[in-house]
Amino acid sequence: MSIDLIRKLCETNSIRWTDHAIKRAIQRNISRSEVKHVLSVGRIIEEYQDDYPHPSCLVLGATLEYRHLHVVCGIGSSELWIISAYCPSNEEWIEEFSKRKEVK
Repeated sequence: MSIDLIRKLCETNSIRWTDHAIKRAIQRNISRSEVKHVLSVGRIIEEYQDDYPHPSCLVLGATLEYRHLHVVCGIGSSELWIISAYCPSNEEWIEEFSKRKEVK
């Protein structure tokens, strides 16, 4: 999975939103334009090669208002699938929300 391909699919608007992603984005007050912006400027911090039905990844970025977002997305059938989006918490993430805290 490459951030360049993610950006290209965003630029060509080859994006599909899962029902889960839409529902959670509404609940979390995250707009589609914010998700698209984060994908265009962010970086991949985790990859999930064994995800079904397509490999996916976690992208970290900031909105234009400097709100950090995590976006889970996958690529399949030449489309970018948005799986979820959320604001990471300090309780679970360190290093500017780029690394999970170790579970004790």
